[in-house]
Amino acid sequence: NVQHRLPGMPKGYYPDRLLEAGVSGIAVCMLLLSYGFGSASYSIRDSDIASLPPEINGTALQPLVGKAYGSDTEFRDAAVAAVGAREFQTHRAELVGAAIRVDPTLILIGILGFVASFAVSLGPVMWVVFSELFPNRIRGLAISFVGLINSAVSFTVQLVFPWELERIGNSLTFLNYGLFTVVGLLIVMKLLPEAKGRSLEELEASLVRH
Repeated sequence: NVQHRLPGMPKGYYPDRLLEAGVSGIAVCMLLLSYGFGSASYSIRDSDIASLPPEINGTALQPLVGKAYGSDTEFRDAAVAAVGAREFQTHRAELVGAAIRVDPTLILIGILGFVASFAVSLGPVMWVVFSELFPNRIRGLAISFVGLINSAVSFTVQLVFPWELERIGNSLTFLNYGLFTVVGLLIVMKLLPEAKGRSLEELEASLVRH
């Protein structure tokens, strides 16, 4: 029978449980990041303008002083109107960094929590699960195909992520990923068969019946 444990993993810890726990952690961290950026505010003060690089037109930013913006997209639109799209894109990091008022600890916890949750679940564990779910006769081809799909999805996410930040902002972008992760967690919990103490043949028979 398959013991269904990673090498060196203590007895009683199984990839199915790690996958569910890790995906749950990813969902929580994505929603935490969404909340963190959603609760942030953006405003420019005279002292902020003075700290900006000299090549940024501080005079053009004066109409923004004292005004509060509820999201990064609102501040971006106002800053673009003030200094122009080209200058804003050139100095985007400096301008947003000077204006944002956010809880950095909350954002750091969300980012590090996501990295840790991914590292103990979707990163390594899914390959172990796949190696046990697919029948022997198609395992090599099936895992290769899954790898291709995984790479294509990863490429698509990296391609779309900057566009999402630009169009809908930080908060809604992470909320979107958080909701997708919740859907993925429900699929894992409902459809992924329990492999603890079951042979590859028993797993295959169970999947065929479903």
